[in-house]
Amino acid sequence: MLKMYKTDDRIIREITSFEEGCWVNLTDPTLEECSKVANEYGIDIADLRAPLDDEESSRMSLEDDYTLIIVDIPTAEVRNNRHTYTTIPLGILVKEDALITVCSEESAVLRAFVDGRVRDFSTKKQMRFTYQILYNASMVYQSLLRSIDRKRTEIEERINQDTEDVDLIDLHELESNLVYFATSLRANGVVLDRLTRYGRLRQYEEDQELLEDVIIENRQAIEMTQIYRDIINGTRELLSTVINNRLNNVMKYLAAITIVMSIPTIISGLWGMNVSGKWMPLSDTPHGFGLICLGTTVICVITMIVLKKRKML
Repeated sequence: MLKMYKTDDRIIREITSFEEGCWVNLTDPTLEECSKVANEYGIDIADLRAPLDDEESSRMSLEDDYTLIIVDIPTAEVRNNRHTYTTIPLGILVKEDALITVCSEESAVLRAFVDGRVRDFSTKKQMRFTYQILYNASMVYQSLLRSIDRKRTEIEERINQDTEDVDLIDLHELESNLVYFATSLRANGVVLDRLTRYGRLRQYEEDQELLEDVIIENRQAIEMTQIYRDIINGTRELLSTVINNRLNNVMKYLAAITIVMSIPTIISGLWGMNVSGKWMPLSDTPHGFGLICLGTTVICVITMIVLKKRKML
């Protein structure tokens, strides 16, 4: 999909033709749309389509008439029947008179600009616009990281209730999200470091400060990712320990029940042996069967008391 936008007096509007100072937004574009933009701005179509490859790594390339910046941005997906997050490449091609973004799917990072939720936003200031995109990407990372931590907290709160193996799987998925985020954020940090030494296009006074803010927010996102990974590791270990402890308690309970139930079995086995009655105690005693049952009950009760004191029941 090909859409073009331009800001006038800080108000964004969609336009129908290429204009100077416009923003060309390509979302999962067709080959014809890519060719149209490439021919209009003299861009290598391979560079224009590079961000559409999910395996494309973050990088920065300086060409004769434009600059290609590829960074990873977060996006939602369904993995193993669960709502999770991953990262996809976002391409930013900076020219003197236009800025072009290329992404394989619609993203919240760019949606904020289309909806006019970014202040001091101008398509005519290409470098500032680029930094604002990168800044917004860092903020989306942080927002999703907080969402991941909330999901972890929900799992942790269920530990004293109905903890199941599925919670361990959910924690694994959350940790996988953080692995994707950590890898992408570090790669983005390398691109940001290169941008600090980049002076090819004109920059305004606020641009350098904005770039420093982007670097700070990216580093903060990296730190949050590491902290949340450590917390999830601790939660997973706690969850595994709780599940194992509950299993041990069940095994102890079953063992105690087995001990108690074995007492009547042993006694009835002894009195049920095929031997002469004169050798079997209480065989000729009135109410002998009742006395044996009473004695068996007393022994079982004593055994249960002993096991309860030892916290096996």
